[in-house]
Order: sequence, then structure tokens, then C-alpha cells
Amino acid sequence: MAVLIDDPLWWWRGRRWCHMVSDVSLEELHEFAAVNGLPRRGFQGDHYDIPEEYRDDMVAGGAVEVGSRELLKRLRGAGLRLGPVERRSWKAQSESRRINC
Repeated sequence: MAVLIDDPLWWWRGRRWCHMVSDVSLEELHEFAAVNGLPRRGFQGDHYDIPEEYRDDMVAGGAVEVGSRELLKRLRGAGLRLGPVERRSWKAQSESRRINC
């Protein structure tokens, strides 16, 4: 029913990042990302990584602010959370697509 975004708590490459997910479908998530100008390269198999400086724009675009635990609970509840084996497979396929482009 919603695209959700958590707080920017994770540091990577000198920036803080947050996560954005759908509690309905990956199609909803990709559509929301496209409408709000996010590149597909930010997609990480079951979520988008969002730099802190873009978070307010995502909220203004309709993303619902939730805590990290609530985000994960709703992602799992929707059946969209990748398990460890699925995540490794997704990453391997993603790397392969990047190399073969």
C-alpha cells in the first residue's frame, strides 16, 4: 500500500544512506523511483539505497517515513525480502549484467 523510507543511518563512501522499499510490489517501488528521478542502479534486489540528501525529495514525492525495524517488518510481510542465498544470486546476476553491458 505504500513506499516506505527509513532514516539515513548507514555510512558508505563518506555519505549517510537510507533504504526505500514497497510493501506491495517491486513494480510499485520501481515506478515510484522512476517518477522521482532515481536511477535503477540504486536498486539492491529488494530495496533502493537513497543518499541522505535525496530523502526529503522522496518524502515529498509520497514515501512514508518509518523506522528501520518497521520497514523490514513490512518488507518481509509483503514477501519481498531477499534471503541470504537469494541476495548472493541477485548480486552475482547484477555483476554479470554490468560486466556484459
